[in-house]
Amino acid sequence: MKASYVIGVDYGTDSVRSIIVDAQNGKEVAAAVFQYPRWKEGLFCNPGQSQFRQHPLDYIEGLETSIKDCLQQVTSDVVENIRAISVDTTGSTPVAVDETGTPLALLPAFKDNPNAMFVLWKDHTAIKEAAAINATAATFHENYLRFVGGIYSSEWFWAKLLHIWRVDEAVRNATYSWVEHCDWIPFLLAGGSNAREIKRGICSAGHKALYAEEFGGLPPDSFFTAIDPLLTGFTQRLFTNTYTSSEAAGNLCPEWAQRLGLSTSVVIGIGAFDAHMGAVGGQIEPYHLSKVMGTSTCDMLVAPLAEVRDTLVKGICGQVPGSVIPGMMGMEAGQSAFGDAYAWFSNVLSWPLQHLFNDTTSPDLKKHIREANAKIISELSRQAAAIEPDENSEWAIDWLNGRRTPDADQSLKGTVTGLNLATDAPRMFRAVAEATCFGARAIVERFEREGVPVKGLIGIGGVAKKSPFIMQMMADVMNMPIRIHKSEQTCALGAAMFAATAAGLYATVEDAMAAMGQGFETTYTPDAKRSGIYTERYRKYKALGAFTASMNID
Repeated sequence: MKASYVIGVDYGTDSVRSIIVDAQNGKEVAAAVFQYPRWKEGLFCNPGQSQFRQHPLDYIEGLETSIKDCLQQVTSDVVENIRAISVDTTGSTPVAVDETGTPLALLPAFKDNPNAMFVLWKDHTAIKEAAAINATAATFHENYLRFVGGIYSSEWFWAKLLHIWRVDEAVRNATYSWVEHCDWIPFLLAGGSNAREIKRGICSAGHKALYAEEFGGLPPDSFFTAIDPLLTGFTQRLFTNTYTSSEAAGNLCPEWAQRLGLSTSVVIGIGAFDAHMGAVGGQIEPYHLSKVMGTSTCDMLVAPLAEVRDTLVKGICGQVPGSVIPGMMGMEAGQSAFGDAYAWFSNVLSWPLQHLFNDTTSPDLKKHIREANAKIISELSRQAAAIEPDENSEWAIDWLNGRRTPDADQSLKGTVTGLNLATDAPRMFRAVAEATCFGARAIVERFEREGVPVKGLIGIGGVAKKSPFIMQMMADVMNMPIRIHKSEQTCALGAAMFAATAAGLYATVEDAMAAMGQGFETTYTPDAKRSGIYTERYRKYKALGAFTASMNID
C-alpha cells in the first residue's frame, strides 16, 4: 500500500474529536477536539425535564474546526494522500429535516427552537411515546420489536419523532424527513441536497428505527398508524435501503473540499454510532463484550450469523446483521448512566464551592476552587479503593438516568440506601461505582441467560482509561478479566478503520482492524475473595432493584 491516510471523526456528547491516521499501521499523526459552544452554555436543554438538544451549528463548526486543526499539524504530503473520512456519532440522536435534507434549526424560522434541533441520545422527553409504541406492538400478531429486545425505548428514533410532532405543530408541518446524526453528517460532507437520497446505515436503521429484512424493511404503515395517526404515511419519506459502514456514502463535495482544503476524490464512508465503530477500533472479537465506557455505556457483541441468527436476546438494544462488522450479527446493550453517575455525585459534593463562592473576585480562590473540583473524583476513587467490601455496606441502584439494559425503562430512578452516621463521601461514591458495575453484570447475565455466551470483556473509552479503581471493581464484580485497549481515541480510530475500508484500502473491516489495531495496554484480573463478596452483594442489588422499580413514581 502506498502512503495513505484517513480521517476518523467521533461526535461525543460534549465535543467532536477528529484524528488523522496512517492507514498502513493505524498510527495517529494528528488529533483535535472541539467543545460544542452552545451545549457548553447549557442552551436548549432542560435537565429537570430530561430535555437535551444540540444545535446543528455545534456539529458543523466542530466538524470544520477539528479537521482543519488536524490538517495544520501535518505536512502537505499527508494532506495530499488523505483517502477517506468516516464519522461516528452518539445515538439515537435524530433531527427533523426539510425536503433538501437541511435540519430545521438551520432555517431562520426555527433557529432557536429546541424541537427543530438534534434530540440527543440521553433526551428522555419521549417516555409516553415509547409506552405507546410498546402498547401498540403488543396488539399486533407480528412482533415488530423482536429485534430490539422486545421493548422500545424513549431514547430511540420513532419515540422522539412522535414526541416532537405531538408537542410542536410548526415543526411537524415543516418536517419532510427524520434523520439520525450519523447519517446526516456524511450526507452533508457529500453535498447532498435531497432528503430522499440520504444513505441510511444499517446500524441506525436496525437498532433504532425497527428496520429488518424479515419485515421487508420498516414495519408497515398500519403499525405506525395504530400508534398515532400523525405517523400515517411517514415511512414513504424515509428509506427502503440500508448500507454497512464499510460502504461509501459518496465523495467529498466541492464546497466542503474547499472549506477543508482537501480533494474531491476523498471518499466519505457510511456513518454509524460511536459504540459500534468504537468496538471495531477496540478490536472486538466474537463473543467478547466491548464496553465503551463514558458518560453512559454501550456494550457491543458480535457473533457469526450462522451461530446466532435464530437467537433473540430479550431486553437488549437490538441485534442487527452487519451493524458492527459486515457479515456478523451485531448486538447492542448498555447503561444510561455510567460516567454521568460519578459526575452527578461529584457535582453534589462541589455544590458549596460552586455557589457559596460564586461572587468571589479573588483569582487565587477561583484557582483553588477549579483545582478542587478537578480532583474530587480522583480523590474519591483513591479513598474508596482502600475500603474493603462487605456484605452489608451502603447500596445503590445506578438508574440515575433510567435503565437502558436489560429491559429499557427510562422512567426508573436511582437509589442510595443503607446509610448511617459513619457513611462518608468515599463510601457513598463506592456504592455508586459498585452499582454501575452491577448494572454491567446484569447485562452479561442477560446475554448468557438468552443463550449468547460472553467469553471476555474489552474496555474502551474515558472511564476505562482513567479509572483503575472502577476497572478493578468491574473485573471483581464480573469475576472475569477485562482488557483495556491502548488507543486514547478508540471510536475515532474505528471510524478511521471504516474509512480505510470504504476507500478500498482494505477488502474487509477485519483486515483493517488487523493492520491498524493498536492492541491492549493492560488487563485487570478478578480478586477471588472480593468476587465472592460481590456475588452476594449482587444478589441483594437485584432485590433492591426490584423494590426500586416497584416504588417508581412517574
